Amino acid sequence: MRIRAVVAAASGALALTALAVPAAQAVTDSGTPYTLNVSFSSVSIAKAIKVGTTNEVSAKYTYTLTHGSDVDIHASDFYTDAFLYHGSYSDTAPELYGDNPAGCTDVTSTTATCTGYINIYPADADPKSADAGTWNVAVEAVAFNGQDQQNPDMSKVGYKDQSGLGTTLVQRYSKLTTTVSSTSVYKGKTFTVSGKLSRANWDDNLYHGYANQPVKLQFRKAGTTTYTTVKTVYTDSYGNLKTSATANYSGYWRYSFAGTTTTPAVSATGVYVGVK
Repeated sequence: MRIRAVVAAASGALALTALAVPAAQAVTDSGTPYTLNVSFSSVSIAKAIKVGTTNEVSAKYTYTLTHGSDVDIHASDFYTDAFLYHGSYSDTAPELYGDNPAGCTDVTSTTATCTGYINIYPADADPKSADAGTWNVAVEAVAFNGQDQQNPDMSKVGYKDQSGLGTTLVQRYSKLTTTVSSTSVYKGKTFTVSGKLSRANWDDNLYHGYANQPVKLQFRKAGTTTYTTVKTVYTDSYGNLKTSATANYSGYWRYSFAGTTTTPAVSATGVYVGVK
């Protein structure tokens, strides 16, 4: 559930994103918030966030909050968090938030390390499949300074946000299978290796084949630990894979996908084929 409610200033521009009230509750505007004396740096978040079709996914983030001596970051009505946005930083950009504000621990009298989580709920179409790929990180803070959070005097509320503080990939979780036409083949004879590459669709909560993608057919000789690429096979319009292979040694066969910005790398479980 989103807990960041948007408060518009008299100008109609996005002026404040308050962590304290549900999104459905509008706050009567009376003035414009002043720029809060804070800044944000050293943002850390996972390089990639893999999201399936049903399970909630949490991604931890940390950042350094630097603040003036006039800002009480431990006040009950001070809130800060990091969030993700897709594309340019604007009022209409797709955004992903955490369920709760970040928690901050003092490092010095004017700096703190803040930690929180981005929570993604694919079953709620959050985000859309078309938004897979690179997302940017922004951080914000708001100080209500004792104001009624349902109807504050906005001129007494401090707010600050910073965009472009990092990036991460929000990816559609991938699956890959491998099957063989026979698990026992005469030496030098060919057999068929089939499989399917699919990925999560956040719009209908199903997995669909990933079409026209290069996938490596790999082999690992029995008694060894390393797979070697035999050839590259492209998925068809349904994500299916099919090719022939020659059995020279007993060992394990699998398909392996290197991944794209929208879809993570994945390797199928190896299937053993014995040579007679």
